[in-house]
Amino acid sequence: MQPIHPDALFKLTVLGPLASRTQLERGELRRLIRELAAKPYAIPGSRNTYLDEKTIERWFYLWRAGGIEALQPRPRSDRGASKIRPSLQEAILQAKREQPARSLQELLRLLEDSGQVALGELSRSSLHRLLRSHGLSRPPGSSLEMVERRRFEAEHAGDLWYGDVMHGPKVRVDGRLRKVYLVSLMDDASRLIPHSAFCTGETALDIEGVLKQAIMRRGLPTKLVIDHGAAYRAQSLQGICARLEIRLVYCRPYEPQSKGKIERWHRTLRSQFLAELNTDSLQDLADLNARLWAWLEEVYHAREHGSLAGLTPLQRWRADLARVRPLGAMALHLDDIFHHRATRKVRQDGTVSWDGRLFEVPYELAGRWVVLVVDPHQRQVSGVEDAQGQPLGKATPLDAQANSRRRRIRPREGDTATPEPARASLNAVELAYEKHCARLVTPLAASAREDAE
Repeated sequence: MQPIHPDALFKLTVLGPLASRTQLERGELRRLIRELAAKPYAIPGSRNTYLDEKTIERWFYLWRAGGIEALQPRPRSDRGASKIRPSLQEAILQAKREQPARSLQELLRLLEDSGQVALGELSRSSLHRLLRSHGLSRPPGSSLEMVERRRFEAEHAGDLWYGDVMHGPKVRVDGRLRKVYLVSLMDDASRLIPHSAFCTGETALDIEGVLKQAIMRRGLPTKLVIDHGAAYRAQSLQGICARLEIRLVYCRPYEPQSKGKIERWHRTLRSQFLAELNTDSLQDLADLNARLWAWLEEVYHAREHGSLAGLTPLQRWRADLARVRPLGAMALHLDDIFHHRATRKVRQDGTVSWDGRLFEVPYELAGRWVVLVVDPHQRQVSGVEDAQGQPLGKATPLDAQANSRRRRIRPREGDTATPEPARASLNAVELAYEKHCARLVTPLAASAREDAE
């Protein structure tokens, strides 16, 4: 599976209102593009804050023709080759790290005044590319403006989910008390909680774990609205949502009003769950989560909600169950969708390093750049792919002692060093398995309709 470039994710974010529409009326495309072009954006690698209408239109037709893959940037032929000499690169990076607030103009003036570069020798674009490649480029700040707010609600269950994190109590974890955080997802139309769990952190990994459980239990949302924090803006989370065809929307910074419903649920949880919870009797984090899930199913989901016209959250959700988007065939590859990708260069001994450990990959990959497929929860490398997402083989933890007893096989002259990608073949069992998984949602929908009747 090909890694998704941050630029492609940004383009998909811009196209959100267009990408989520299945049908457009005459003249509506032009109107929506004009509205999108009137909005300011934090454009990656650019000081501009506005996009041209023709640019947005070109992105739209690329996305419609080829999806997220068509939005991937094409690599330059001189990619990665900086024209700045190594000694000057080090001086620039050191100056930026010493004072991160230094602008490009200030850095240029500093280098010219100190005599390290001649006047006009170094361009702003070259300097910016160097800083960006080392993660030192700072996007321009944007001022907040007053906007009109109106109460709204999604038409159907599954149209819109909210995600947020709440600070929780201290719980015994691995023998000592630690503060935990509640990561939750809420369906807007039904107020149902697809999944919620107390975690030891509020990282992207915790959020991804809750999202995975939520979609396995309640299907796929059309749109997911989350906070603007660093954990939520992780490329891994953006890539997961893009592969699942979930439109990811970020709240404006410092504007809790945009997620008021889930904030209200947090108050309900504090007053009805945490206030009644006997934390002294909790054995561990799993014990706390077991009580949370029991309270959700037996109390919160089963009680009439003041905003649902006498219905419970579960009843309201079941009323729209036929409209909820199922995982279908994606259920077969869900683990792979949630795996992280990390680019590494294979050493001459056929190993790669990840998380401070060495893993062996097919020896013929020595010297090549590969993409590691990583299970972040198990902290294991499960396989190796090329840049296009084609599998290149497995990765196993290095066993140096076993290697000392293994016979070396030297490649013969003329042998190719490029492994053949795995070939797909017809398999009756696999076809039946895929067909069965695609129909998993059918009995559940029928049962829900019977309950509603």
